[in-house]
Amino acid sequence: MILEVREVTKRFGGLQALTEVTFDLAAGEILGLIGPNGAGKTTLFNVLNGVFPPDRGRVIFRGEDITGLPPYEVARRGIARAYQVVRPLNDLTVRENVMVGACFGRERLPLSQAARVAEEVLAQVRLDHKAHHLASSLNVAEKKRLELARALGAQPYLLLLDEVLAGLNPVEINAMLETIRQIRERGITIFMIEHVMQAVMNVSDRVLVLDYGQLIAQGLPHEVVNNPQVIEAYLGDPKMTQRLLEG
Repeated sequence: MILEVREVTKRFGGLQALTEVTFDLAAGEILGLIGPNGAGKTTLFNVLNGVFPPDRGRVIFRGEDITGLPPYEVARRGIARAYQVVRPLNDLTVRENVMVGACFGRERLPLSQAARVAEEVLAQVRLDHKAHHLASSLNVAEKKRLELARALGAQPYLLLLDEVLAGLNPVEINAMLETIRQIRERGITIFMIEHVMQAVMNVSDRVLVLDYGQLIAQGLPHEVVNNPQVIEAYLGDPKMTQRLLEG
């Protein structure tokens, strides 16, 4: 297993954000994470990449206990993250944004090597034609791809994707899903939070479901969408769930 999460618990004052969350993530897998707003999904990502230390529990990455390490140390070990709210460095070019990821990522590359990595990554996410444009000039879909490229520039073993499909139209969603599949084919493991249900159900090998900070279900997509507890907590009308597996 590339990632082992054991009884991770996190509280903010009187709010119990996560309660004894336990799961494994296999190398090369695409794992989806779903649940209602406020279920603890982003908090879990924040624990995994070092933004918040857990109050209890452990995070094991590639056999090493990384529990409570700061984000820069987590990045150096090979975990990168693309955020839902993109914040590119607007005064830098697209290429320079990706170079930043490479310089501060797993291998902490010098500028010359970071430039080569940036060129490769931008081609991979189909943004190479905008390499010399300022990041501020990109549209929403392009900024989403830049966010993904900057994370890939860090050359991670594990990529955390936090709602990278949010704000995209159906054509853009399909293009992004194809890119995600290609990233996995290159050997990068993916853990993704997503509210676009049909998309996450069709791209994920397995799916986890959080509700009120508790892991209420995990399994293959068809198992999760037919789980009565998941239907009640999140999916709603059971007659609609099969559509999530179509397309």
